[in-house]
Amino acid sequence: MAYQHIKIPELGQNITIDAKGQWHVPVNPIIAYINGDGVGQEVTPAMQHVVNNAITHCYAKERKIHWMQVYNGEQAAKLYDGDWFPEETINAVRACKIAIKGPLTTPLGGGFRSLNVALRHEMDLFVNMRTVKGLSALPSPLKNPFLTNITVLRDSSEDVYSGIEWQAGSVESEKMLDFLCEEMGVTRLRFSQECGIGIKNISKEGSERLVRYAINYALKNNSESLTLVHKGNVLKFTDGAFKRWGFALAQNEFNATPHENGRWLEIARANKSPLIIKEVIADNMLQQCLMNPEQFDVVATTNQNGDFLADMLSAQVGGVGIMPAANLNNDVAFFEPTHGTFERIAGQNKANPSSSILSAVLMLKFMGWDEAATLIEQALEQALKSSNVTFDLAQNINNSTTLSCSDFAQKVIEYF
Repeated sequence: MAYQHIKIPELGQNITIDAKGQWHVPVNPIIAYINGDGVGQEVTPAMQHVVNNAITHCYAKERKIHWMQVYNGEQAAKLYDGDWFPEETINAVRACKIAIKGPLTTPLGGGFRSLNVALRHEMDLFVNMRTVKGLSALPSPLKNPFLTNITVLRDSSEDVYSGIEWQAGSVESEKMLDFLCEEMGVTRLRFSQECGIGIKNISKEGSERLVRYAINYALKNNSESLTLVHKGNVLKFTDGAFKRWGFALAQNEFNATPHENGRWLEIARANKSPLIIKEVIADNMLQQCLMNPEQFDVVATTNQNGDFLADMLSAQVGGVGIMPAANLNNDVAFFEPTHGTFERIAGQNKANPSSSILSAVLMLKFMGWDEAATLIEQALEQALKSSNVTFDLAQNINNSTTLSCSDFAQKVIEYF
């Protein structure tokens, strides 16, 4: 495929997926990347520097990532006559299968599709993944943050975040209120005047594909448990249905059987204890993750519950500024830091690249390059323990030395 501004690496190969859904990663894969706006121009090259060195350290010349730059945001607007999101970017990501990006600016004005929105909607990236792992070197409000090691798999396609809502006082809102009260017999609206209306949609198909993905992920990663988080005690036909459909799928497709406690399920595994399928009410989950986070491993949940849960967990182990994320479906995997563009420090080489580096760790694990992923994880933790850190962490760590973004990346490499 020919592109207008994207240059395809000459020596790399595309990742492929066979008819059975198995991913095949060559030793020289082409990985798409977007530098990003603001501090993205600093953290993305820092991430690539760490990744390239880790791959060389682990595999010598046997493996190599061939990076292919694609464009979105401010860089794209300059290249594509004001188009912040050129169509060839999404085509290139589809072709590469795996991509990673820095943070992006959303410009003022209408008619703009952010990369995340476009990928999630146009490419149906229905899984948002956050891996939240406590590191003893980082400041935390918890006494034992290292007990937190939870992967949140959150639906990205449904729930209140699907954007079906009407503004209070609008013609559409009044029509919906009239319909609910006159046609559907709704009588529980305490205040019906100047009332905004939103629809929470949870489908069987959407619930099943998320839980199916989560079970496969948990089995592949030898997880001890998978917990479905919901608010089904109140929202019986949306959140409650999510839990019921999820449990039914585990039984019908994975031969799950009742757990001895009568509430959970378990999936038998050869030469290993069974995978336990749990369920927890959302508000109780927030409490339990603070008090006893070690009882949870992989979590699958609806969009809004997952948003609350992932951010709370991140606060327990150092904040969203160092947390990695991915947006996934069965055909595309897109990795990204969780922080914004931080325009006020952009161009100063001050930003913390840890979120981008850990997003690359997720990417390498997804590719099956576990040796390089583990090397980076361990080296990053050693760098943090050395108290040689970027300014955002230095202000909360006693007797620390402040490093630039690029110097911190080099400090990580020194621990390879």
